[in-house]
Amino acid sequence: MADAAVEVHELVVRYGDLLAVAGVSFTARAGEVTAILGPNGAGKTSTIEVCEGFREASSGTVKVLGLRPDRDQSRLAARMGVMLQDGGCSPSARVADTVALYCALYGRGVEPAQLIELVGLAERRTSTWRRLSGGERQRLNLALALAAKPEVAFLDEPTSGVDVTGRALIRQIVRDLTTQGCAVVLATHELDEADRVADRAVIIDRGVVVADGTLEQLRAGHDEIRFRSDVALDVQSLASHLHLAVDQVAPGEFRIAAASTPELINTLTGWLSAQQLPLDDLRAGAQRLEDVFWRLTGRGDGSR
Repeated sequence: MADAAVEVHELVVRYGDLLAVAGVSFTARAGEVTAILGPNGAGKTSTIEVCEGFREASSGTVKVLGLRPDRDQSRLAARMGVMLQDGGCSPSARVADTVALYCALYGRGVEPAQLIELVGLAERRTSTWRRLSGGERQRLNLALALAAKPEVAFLDEPTSGVDVTGRALIRQIVRDLTTQGCAVVLATHELDEADRVADRAVIIDRGVVVADGTLEQLRAGHDEIRFRSDVALDVQSLASHLHLAVDQVAPGEFRIAAASTPELINTLTGWLSAQQLPLDDLRAGAQRLEDVFWRLTGRGDGSR
């Protein structure tokens, strides 16, 4: 098993009378992506800020690379990359100058030009922060986090506002970090992105952990069949015919809460044929992370 890079035990964070985090515990391991998910106000941002050393815990313990963020910040900062959702760069700062400054400050031997190339900003190296698009700013924020050549990286909404090409690039960078042994802690409300890149997920709701495990563990026992058909499909009639729960999860998209078997698929296709209804985009298997999130929190997204 990989070494524990981040260890959170019974973390409590209070803001006056408000209990934001109520005893959160989890571990993020080297060489893995751990996604921290939760609805608005769940406590995930407060939890991450304590791990980064930006906020003090009310009680509980947090260790990052064996160090205490509240006591060993200077030692930890040299080994930790932090990508904030708002990078805080000066509007007039140029891409190349900013990346070069961070590389020099960390002193970890990272070549600025290569880092700019890595995040796909080579053609924007002379541009100022204010002239970058939202997605380009996110890529610059990521570059600044990578300047540390981190052993642990905290990434806050890394693909927010990024186009399709940029998302694929960021996903590849994240996976490459893990192959180098880095522990990546990813806070995001974009569940599809987490589904694509995470090894583990910690779901926080109302200040407590409601799920913690690999994506396979969180999906276990919740197989389903999804398909597309006519929006006028009679859901109740199909459910009665199959003796199973059927939901319309989006216009023309349907879900059957059951594991796929040849008999069930044959029954489904036979019923659709008898009703003269189409069958498109048939998929079977474990639930998506979004469905797991909905089941555990009663919410359809992981927004902050």
